[in-house]
Amino acid sequence: MDRVALDLGFIQVYWYSIFIFLGILTGFFFIYKEAKRKKINDEILLDLIFNSILIGIIGARLYYVIFNLPYYLSNIIEIFEIWNGGLAIHGGIISALIFIYYYCKKHDVKFIDILDIFVVGLIIGQAIGRWGNFFNQEAYGGVTTYNELVNDGIPTFIINGMFILGEYRQPTFFYESLWCLFGFISMIIIRRLSKTLKKGQLTSFYLIWYGIARLFIEGLRTDSLMLGPIKIAQVVSVIFIVVGLYLFIKYKDKKGIEYSYNYIEADKKPAIVYFK
Repeated sequence: MDRVALDLGFIQVYWYSIFIFLGILTGFFFIYKEAKRKKINDEILLDLIFNSILIGIIGARLYYVIFNLPYYLSNIIEIFEIWNGGLAIHGGIISALIFIYYYCKKHDVKFIDILDIFVVGLIIGQAIGRWGNFFNQEAYGGVTTYNELVNDGIPTFIINGMFILGEYRQPTFFYESLWCLFGFISMIIIRRLSKTLKKGQLTSFYLIWYGIARLFIEGLRTDSLMLGPIKIAQVVSVIFIVVGLYLFIKYKDKKGIEYSYNYIEADKKPAIVYFK
């Protein structure tokens, strides 16, 4: 499989980079659109989004490098070659979360409000970005057979791309991409149609939804980041699930219009009155 999408001679554009960029761009669109509806200040919004993306990318790379440190200590220059792959989504999420929390405290913006907006853009960005792994032939699972993949309903072009190191592999990137896509659709429907949606519940949904998927999908992968015998992504996934359950319990019994997701504090009135 050709990893290069466009060769201009003086520069090569990789499919991995294209899909990461498309994921970021799509996520930005949904975050910006919802944040504008919630009347978040433009200057704060754009500053927050831009810096979160930048810090998230740096954090994702550093996370990956740290768990492959012996290799990168011997190949220092490759630390900067992110077009070759090696962006760990958990590292990006954690680093961006830390920055968002700091930024919200500094500018007196409610942290959970921002998270509820960001997670919808994040999960569709993940669904798209995973296709960069396909072209880099990474984030794959154990050995399987062509017939088994056909019987599982995997598209032929994906099956062909999963012929790695002389054997067919489970397309775990594809499983995760589909799960994130279904999660995104679910969150959009919930956000639009639920009359009882409260603050914090979209964030809890994301953490539980993605945590469960990654916990099981990571068990199929053969190129996981390891901490001794432990797949570190599974540990983080369990933490995501626990935090998601905590947020759901914390906010489910909150009373008052100010806890409605559709309450727009900038106007000091609700977008839609769901609580009396």
